[in-house]
Amino acid sequence: MLVEIFFYVNIRVWYIQNPWHALVHVCRRWRHIVFASPRSLDLRLEYRGHGPVSEVLDAWPVLPVMLRTSLNDLLHPLLDQRWDNRVAALESKHHNRICEIRLSSFPISRWERFTAAMQKPFPELTCLQVSMDGQLVPVLPDSFLGRSAPRLRELKLGRISFPSMPKLLLSANDLITLTLEDLPGSGYLPSNAMATALTVMTRLESLYLRFRSPRPRRGPPSRLLPRPTRIVLPALTKLTFQGAYEYLEDLLAPIDTPLLYRLYIVFFTDLTFDVPQLHRLIGYVAGFKVLDHADILILDGAIRLDLDRQTGEVDHRPAPLLGLQINCRELDRQLSSLAQVCGSSFPLISALEVLKIREAKNLPSSHWNDDVENAQWVELLDPFVAVKNLYLTDQIARGVCGALQELSEERATKVLPALRNLFVDGSRSLEPLEHFQEAIRPFVAARQLSSHPVAIDHWRR
Repeated sequence: MLVEIFFYVNIRVWYIQNPWHALVHVCRRWRHIVFASPRSLDLRLEYRGHGPVSEVLDAWPVLPVMLRTSLNDLLHPLLDQRWDNRVAALESKHHNRICEIRLSSFPISRWERFTAAMQKPFPELTCLQVSMDGQLVPVLPDSFLGRSAPRLRELKLGRISFPSMPKLLLSANDLITLTLEDLPGSGYLPSNAMATALTVMTRLESLYLRFRSPRPRRGPPSRLLPRPTRIVLPALTKLTFQGAYEYLEDLLAPIDTPLLYRLYIVFFTDLTFDVPQLHRLIGYVAGFKVLDHADILILDGAIRLDLDRQTGEVDHRPAPLLGLQINCRELDRQLSSLAQVCGSSFPLISALEVLKIREAKNLPSSHWNDDVENAQWVELLDPFVAVKNLYLTDQIARGVCGALQELSEERATKVLPALRNLFVDGSRSLEPLEHFQEAIRPFVAARQLSSHPVAIDHWRR
């Protein structure tokens, strides 16, 4: 009974670090029960480099060790000594007890010693998180972790290049979370090697790949390589990618993700976007078929599309289930890029019933000085054939209404054919609602004649 209670305390009391420390100081009987059940209670020792590793760890029973940095490390007067102590723990006889390594803002001055200490197997290691400090991007050697990580469940590398990553991943059958962040353009791993490594990750739930910049442009023949065998990631629920769209296309080509629940993609600007594999993946996931709400946000350096379920609330919506962002500054490039990605082959676009287009509150007025042709707004709206309610902020409404005004009578019935209501945000509007009504009078008249009337009103947020 006490073991069950202690387990609850140790696992659920998250706001206290190592709550089992308090239990072992209550009495000898409790201390005996706690130390007699290390696996049942998931007991671990946390080492932050505050003293020589032999003195700190030898004072406790033989338990798994967590090697971590703390939030106040940067302010600590003995910071360098703490880093030396942490690396010494990796070199010590206790290395085979280390189950977690969480080292943030790793100093480049200790990198060489760190990599030397990490070229052997760590048999108990289940979590490895290392992120570098500064602008330099160091490289991990091929022999990292002795080329084997059979118990690893979480791997996160930030601003670190690891060309041999796919080889190591082939041994990580229990991996649940894989995060590679802030990688340079030269850090793109071969997509076919990554896809092969994913074949063994039947338990992988979260995959995050973020690159700093596009990779060097490659020639067309490399896109014509034979596609590998189909790969099913049965447990993957979250996928986040930032990088060149061609790389994602190559990576997704053989992959199916039946349980995918959250997808967030960030592309760097490009002249063209050809993403059939992304469209295929989105269409394959059954959970995405319930999405009926689209929100387009124009930012100073990007344009973003979020898709989720319509809840009836305008301002208090759940986090988007599917997000797509394209990093580019000019408004015309933003519109044309998103229009390419959201073409007629995008599986969900033709079923969405609610569309909001708005700009960020801090967007500078100079952003609207770009020469945007009215046809670009129409091109963006064309795929949304099921939208019934269209919400526009004041500045965007000027561009959209100007584009709708110029449509021919025949074309007016084909752009947004299901539209019933157009709402303009009047909270910061410099123009009365009548101005917008007059601007799209020809469009409204054409829709009236086709028995598909459109009403315009204020967007009351």
